[in-house]
Amino acid sequence: MRVAKKKKSRAPVVVGVGINATDTIIRLPRFPALDSKVEILSAQVKPGGQVANAMVACRRWGLRSRYVGKIGDDRAGKLQVREMKRERVDTHWIVAKNSASQTAYILVDQPSGERTVLWKRDPKIALRPADLAPSWIAGAQVLLVDGHDTAAATRAARLAIQSKVEVVADLDNLYPGVKELLRFVNFPITSKDFPERLTGENDLLKSLPSIHRDFKCRVIVSTLGRLGALAWDGVRFIFSPGFRVNTIDTTGAGDIFHGAFVYCLTQRFELKETLEFSCAAAAINCTVPGARGKIGTLTEIARLRNSGARSEPAFPREALREAEARAARAVFNGKGQKRSGERKTLSAKFHAAEIDA
Repeated sequence: MRVAKKKKSRAPVVVGVGINATDTIIRLPRFPALDSKVEILSAQVKPGGQVANAMVACRRWGLRSRYVGKIGDDRAGKLQVREMKRERVDTHWIVAKNSASQTAYILVDQPSGERTVLWKRDPKIALRPADLAPSWIAGAQVLLVDGHDTAAATRAARLAIQSKVEVVADLDNLYPGVKELLRFVNFPITSKDFPERLTGENDLLKSLPSIHRDFKCRVIVSTLGRLGALAWDGVRFIFSPGFRVNTIDTTGAGDIFHGAFVYCLTQRFELKETLEFSCAAAAINCTVPGARGKIGTLTEIARLRNSGARSEPAFPREALREAEARAARAVFNGKGQKRSGERKTLSAKFHAAEIDA
């Protein structure tokens, strides 16, 4: 195994440590049934990967971005290197000899734009804690990790916390070690199903406050696909509806949401604005095939936020208020004393955010 040499560069504003993948996007007129034949509409090979996509988005929005990832010494790996260089993302590649890079075949249903991912990953390209150098993270404002190689992600998050770097995590499944990782995450952003997998509670209005209390994070966010995103900051729920667009391919929408959230942290946006910006960026990316199909410009995102149609509220205002009161009761004991160890929420300005419902 060898580490690709890099010239020294200025400290990045944001760093991503995690997955990259080479995607073959296969567009279908309809999703195939078992024992059937379907003529494909198109097939394209494109760069992808959760954290890699997010760092590309941040770079396009003007941030100095660094990506740390592992590849094989194959054609797919060379594609990743070439594309990151073209995007002007500072990179630290760990190259595993005689190994295949991660690949995915993504089936996109044309009528809905929804995708199904078939993927393959050589165990030899899993990031390991020893692969990471502290200097790659120090000096940044925000670190983004995913939940796949949790031991490496945990080391990266621990190094970030020690350097006073904010940590955002993209969490979609209950991989081994994810609870340890959560101890070092300020802003977990989860799929809508992850909180139930972690807590056993299928009501987000209960599971998000539970995760917030147990892991002492600052803000926890759950993405809801077309419906938008829901956040809990320790005091209030903030719900941001999704944007209605002509959906062609949902591949990468979550990745761009995470990149947008990271970008907003560096700009010190309020939480409501952060969620709205992130939902808009994710929606725009769905209008063109591919994980990086349409990373909207800041102007395009602003235009959609100002005039775009929104989805119906997923949570009635009354339900959010009742859940806030219930969560408050869980924090205080019968004597009205706050339980020890509770972390203060990120900022008082987050508490003042209006719920868009």
